Amino acid sequence: MDTSDLFSSCRKGDVFRVRYYACLCGHEELVRYLLANGAKCEVNTFDGERCLYGALSDTIRRLLKEYKQITAKCMQRDYYDDFLQRLLEQGSYSDTTFIVHGESFRAHQCVLSARSPYFAEMFDNKWKGKNVIGLKHPLINPAAFGSILQYLYTGHMDIDVEHVEDCKRLAKQCRLQDLIDDLEEKCKKVYEFVSSKPGTCVKVLSVEPSGNGRLQEDLAILADCALPAELRVGFGELPFDSTDNFSSYPDVCFQIAGYNFLCHKSFFCGRSDYFKALLEDHFCESQELQALPSIPAITLHNITEETFMRVLYYIYSDDTELSPDNAYEVLCVADMYLLPGLKRLCGKTLARMLDEDCVIGIWKVAKLFQLTRLEDQCTEYMARIIEKLVDSEEFSAAIREDAEAVEERQETDSIPLIDDIRFHITSNVQTYSAIEEANQRLEALENLLAKLELEC
Repeated sequence: MDTSDLFSSCRKGDVFRVRYYACLCGHEELVRYLLANGAKCEVNTFDGERCLYGALSDTIRRLLKEYKQITAKCMQRDYYDDFLQRLLEQGSYSDTTFIVHGESFRAHQCVLSARSPYFAEMFDNKWKGKNVIGLKHPLINPAAFGSILQYLYTGHMDIDVEHVEDCKRLAKQCRLQDLIDDLEEKCKKVYEFVSSKPGTCVKVLSVEPSGNGRLQEDLAILADCALPAELRVGFGELPFDSTDNFSSYPDVCFQIAGYNFLCHKSFFCGRSDYFKALLEDHFCESQELQALPSIPAITLHNITEETFMRVLYYIYSDDTELSPDNAYEVLCVADMYLLPGLKRLCGKTLARMLDEDCVIGIWKVAKLFQLTRLEDQCTEYMARIIEKLVDSEEFSAAIREDAEAVEERQETDSIPLIDDIRFHITSNVQTYSAIEEANQRLEALENLLAKLELEC
């Protein structure tokens, strides 16, 4: 496994451990790669000091200290994490502002209500209808409040050690027990580390979740609330319907096939340039709901309510239910709505459907929608069953089409489909029997090309 595979297979929390062991074992190349791809190693943080102290060589230690992009974001940021961070930092379509001892924090009532029962109750009672909320209690520290917001929006937190107790106090008020537990565990590790390593200094604590599961579950309730009552199959039959008495504070309505979906501009504009253009550039085309005259209603065409539900849950929680029956339809809509992450999810579903009968069709879909990973999985599958495919008229037609698609192709120029299949046939061939099997597959492929009168 090369460094790129290693990095992409790690969860965010695991990257810290990989980086630490890379420093400890003296793997300079891997350390450089991890830093270049956004792994944090800040001076005076627990993880940073741990790496600096444990680095095997002075070369790695200097690399950690001098690297200019030491706190840079990953070169290939996750779409969802990036969106949530921008939502917090830019405050687009925010509907409330907190004033904490003179410092302003823009926020979204829907996000805070979904993430914290305390905020949900306060917005529904004491703060109801207020756009500006002043927090003047002397025990509320602005830095700690900002870190709490960071945690509620992104699931992670960076806090100065001196503000940890203030942060724990606010977390208790907001009923964020998971955060309190994480902070206490992190403080314990820092104390043990500093006690055993004289001369080290940790000034910043970073709390990183093991995954986005809880964050996604919390924000999915906004999708639950956006559903029209008629489409909430099973909702209301159980005594603990999560949408009961929950206010989601929608500010836009999408009408599909007569159904009203009450949504949020901040999520749809932040996640899709299509919806951003629709809402910001063509807002005059909207209507008003009779029941909620303050909320504009926009009709969406060429999409069913079932497909929009899949899009809805993806936009709010970065996940959605896909099946072989709806994957292609959702893929078409994801491409139209400019949602590359949803396209990838559809690609993963289609990849699980690969078999001898549909591999050519799925390969064409992958090329059409530029799903390179799915395209590669298709050609890898073709390579395994090439001796059966050579008798297929559909496969022969696909080869001809791919050859004709090469602009100004000469008789001996390569054909991309054939090149990819040859690569997978010959890759990782080590034993004598595997070599013999690969040669038989290549021979079958060459015989087909000769039959089609193609050279490449």
